Amino acid sequence: MLDMSPEALAVVQRNFTMDVRAESWLGGELLTDSIPISDGSENRDRSMAIPEQISLTVPRRDRGTDWDPGADPAHPLAAYGQQLRIDYGVDVGGQTEWINRGWFLITDSDTNGDTVTVSCQGLLTLIDEAKLVAPFQPGTSDTLVTTIRALAEPALTCVFDPALVDRAASSSMQWDSERMEALSDIASAWAADYQVTEDGLLLWAPLADTGSAVLDITDGSGGTVVQWQTATSRDGAYNVVVSQGEDANGNQIQGVAYDSDPNSPFTYGGPFNPLPVPYTENSPLLTTVAQCRKAAATTLLRLRRANGRRLVVTMVPHPGLMTGDIVRVTGKGLRQQLCVIEALSLPYSPDEMSLTVRVLSS
Repeated sequence: MLDMSPEALAVVQRNFTMDVRAESWLGGELLTDSIPISDGSENRDRSMAIPEQISLTVPRRDRGTDWDPGADPAHPLAAYGQQLRIDYGVDVGGQTEWINRGWFLITDSDTNGDTVTVSCQGLLTLIDEAKLVAPFQPGTSDTLVTTIRALAEPALTCVFDPALVDRAASSSMQWDSERMEALSDIASAWAADYQVTEDGLLLWAPLADTGSAVLDITDGSGGTVVQWQTATSRDGAYNVVVSQGEDANGNQIQGVAYDSDPNSPFTYGGPFNPLPVPYTENSPLLTTVAQCRKAAATTLLRLRRANGRRLVVTMVPHPGLMTGDIVRVTGKGLRQQLCVIEALSLPYSPDEMSLTVRVLSS
């Protein structure tokens, strides 16, 4: 959860007065710190390659300023590299406490009558659109860290959790055009996850759904509504992951992880299918059995994110919540059940917030 004072945390548990502000930056230079936002929303979904999507509504003219970017490439709302830093304000005893929601790249601005609609995406857009102009291979002295930096910087500055142990990158690995594919392959082999922080850094850390609950959510409390997400599908569901690699002598090696989560509808040996339904992956970055086993367990966790039991929560907006946060849910047959936020929609005007949370193991 984002940093908030105890006073602001107490306020957002009930109805409160909110505000939103946005700065526009281009090439490290502040263009304006006073974009007049009349409406908008922020959507995050961990299953998407670019998890963050922002929509803003801005009056065309406000206090003598024309917010139509027109053909001006240096206008604060133009889509030529302009980045917005967005803060969500909470009134605390007559003072506004600002919570930084992050940095976002303007992808489109459209003027219609007296309104400018601005669309933004997360900063991973910079990596996704920057295709490789030639096949990319790690050098013989490269490690996973140096390979990641070569793929992502200077567009995004990378930082690494000390719990991740760097190791050599296989020079037999090659990516033809997709930087995002390369980062995803490295993350899988490294048992890691990456995300853009609210400060605009690309953080790499071990992939895990652990930690203390940041919020208790109770069905019916303060207008909160909890419902089961009813869409179900067998498509893309697996109960075993097999991760394969190659050791220093050229021998094929592998590690296996079974879905043993009692809260998973795809538990191995359960009613989903008493036989193994395997997902198989292969990577030259895996050179030991231990690495293969760790990669298999991590991939299984990623698959659970897509296929686990889910709840949809409608509630008073909480500007400190982020995807990946752990919450405790009571309702719909659950009692203080730990869940992880997989997606959220935060309004930038007075309205309800929605969360999609996945049930974790007991």
